Amino acid sequence: MSASGSYHRRVTTASAQSAYSARHLSVLEGLEAVRKRPGMYVGTTDSRGLMHCLWEIIDNSVDEALAGYCQHIEVVLHADSSVEVRDDGRGIPVDVEPRTGLSGVEVVFTKLHAGSKFGGGSYGATGGLHGVGASVVNALSARLDVEVDRVGKTWAMSFHRGEPGVFDDSAGRTPESPFDPFVSGSQLAVVGKVARTKSGTRVRYWADREIFLSAAAFSYDELVTRARQTAFLVPGLAITVRDERRLAGTPGEGGPHTETHRYTGGVVDFVEHLVTDAPVTDVWHLTGEGTFTETVPVLDEHGHMRPREVERTCAVDVGVRWGTGYDTDVRTFVNVIATPKGGTHAAGFEAGLLKAVRAAVTANARRLKISAKDAATERIEKDDALAGLTAVVTVRLAEPQFEGQTKEVLGTAAVRAIVAKAVENGLRQVLETPRGHGKVQAAALLDKVVGEMRTRLSARKAKEISRRKNALESSSLPAKLADCRSDDVDRSELFIVEGDSALGTAKLARSSDHQALLPIRGKILNVQKASVTDMLNNVECAAIIQVIGAGSGRTFELDAARYGKVIMMTDADTDGAHIRTLLLTLFFRYMRPLVEAGRVFAAVPPLHRIELLGSGSKPREYRYTYSEAELSATLKKLDRANRRYSADIQRYKGLGEMDADQLATTTMDPHYRTLRRVTVSAAAAAEQMFELLMGSEVAPRRDFIVAGADNLDLTRIDA
Repeated sequence: MSASGSYHRRVTTASAQSAYSARHLSVLEGLEAVRKRPGMYVGTTDSRGLMHCLWEIIDNSVDEALAGYCQHIEVVLHADSSVEVRDDGRGIPVDVEPRTGLSGVEVVFTKLHAGSKFGGGSYGATGGLHGVGASVVNALSARLDVEVDRVGKTWAMSFHRGEPGVFDDSAGRTPESPFDPFVSGSQLAVVGKVARTKSGTRVRYWADREIFLSAAAFSYDELVTRARQTAFLVPGLAITVRDERRLAGTPGEGGPHTETHRYTGGVVDFVEHLVTDAPVTDVWHLTGEGTFTETVPVLDEHGHMRPREVERTCAVDVGVRWGTGYDTDVRTFVNVIATPKGGTHAAGFEAGLLKAVRAAVTANARRLKISAKDAATERIEKDDALAGLTAVVTVRLAEPQFEGQTKEVLGTAAVRAIVAKAVENGLRQVLETPRGHGKVQAAALLDKVVGEMRTRLSARKAKEISRRKNALESSSLPAKLADCRSDDVDRSELFIVEGDSALGTAKLARSSDHQALLPIRGKILNVQKASVTDMLNNVECAAIIQVIGAGSGRTFELDAARYGKVIMMTDADTDGAHIRTLLLTLFFRYMRPLVEAGRVFAAVPPLHRIELLGSGSKPREYRYTYSEAELSATLKKLDRANRRYSADIQRYKGLGEMDADQLATTTMDPHYRTLRRVTVSAAAAAEQMFELLMGSEVAPRRDFIVAGADNLDLTRIDA
């Protein structure tokens, strides 16, 4: 490059640097920053951000309820796309704030980080603690109207995109009404009179469509869910939701729809509302409290922020309940504000729970059959303890630290240890109950947790070996398994055969290319009323789980199943039907995805064989029937056709009475056999019936039998 070119580049760079000066810097005043970067305050500008704005206004009313001043909150979704929140709290202060010279209403709705939630003001525990909620909603609204009932009067003020002023509503109350902003000074108007004992706040606003997406809308279902949740967490508070929009597909489609939620219980009632499976334990209520210190800026008497060491109190309120299922549902809250992404309180809850459960398992190692040798490998992990758990974890403290204004993650570090200690102490006390119903529940819980641990370890071992090793290559598969040669899962079939006697015939009848055989000894364990540990220790149940190769319970992976079809091949009598029921109970409880995918079948062996008599050298012909009614109908049909048949009609009492050709033709050959697919069209109803017929409660089963006794066909009893 020439010297002149180098000189030109240096001059250009110097010119660019001198052209960039302080006058290029922008300073966003007041609510301008919110409108410029709304995502920093409400997360997004779609429906989630729209709902977040509504939560900010509702949370201010809930804070009044937490402080003991509000008993009723009403949320109205108006037909003109506005939303209104009403409460009967103390009302926003209407007197003049001395440092700004503005009324309390204008300060709350126009000044960021303004409110009474700093430095131990009027609220002890709140959800809205940053002081930006109401002002942010105001900044992102095309219009916001607020009315306050206080000291015998109704006070009102309106805002247009965060700026106070007056709307001309002579042609109707809309965001497009003519607006005159205040110029010389703001005015909080008195628009009515009320009883001096009456107080409250009403906020109605229209979201600014210059900010939010045109498709953004308020979700009625989400609003009702949040209202119900808050009513659970604030006992005695009534929350009414009214939808006047008449939107298609909503409860208010045919007209205004209103529902009110009010509950007198706390987290225990909340947990009972959330659960969906049968119980292993009752809902256990765990509480505790702890203190910690932190340095925070506090307003002094001159209105200046000064750092001060303050002592905080953190109250912990937890409800836990384990069920027979495997899903985990843990809801966490800080001052009734949901924290869906957890935080330090969620981490403390898991740590305290795991520590208490591990201690209880160690104390009961002998009963749970965990030897000192196995203690190192058989260690309870978090997922084992959380299986089937439904829990609500709430903490209340002043000025919690959240990660961002959306308040989805609690960041106050000291809360973790306080929650962990409260949960550990409370759960240990329950698990160490010396007698009574509590002891039975504690034992059932530990059985479930240890069973989950062993299932997880078994699944881990299964993943370490090849999917398609036969019994000679893998010691994990039972020696009695007669595997097939095909590696094609879609073609392969596993026949679960009743008894060793039928196994010999089935080996000759099967197609060894794609049909595998696993014999079982009679009736397997009734897993509906047995613990997970007993199920895993049962030889027949363990063999079935190992052979299918997809795990069980929470760890079951449908894609890992080694066979495309699992076929139960039992005798066509009452014992065979009982065995099929026990097998179905095992599949339904611990391998349900296999049933839901339609990969479990019942073979249909015949009950009778009719030998047709021919003439000369014509080969013998046989007809098979599968019920007494079908036998009678077949014989009548043969008589009408003048077909001769042997009077000695064979009645099969078991699969072992058939020869290989007969078994193949009637039950195993895909070209001739009949299979009944097992489906789950209504899982809840099916689970209820399994519990009735196979569960540990005898009384309901006895009532069921007595009620249906008159309808029993005695001829169907194979005795």
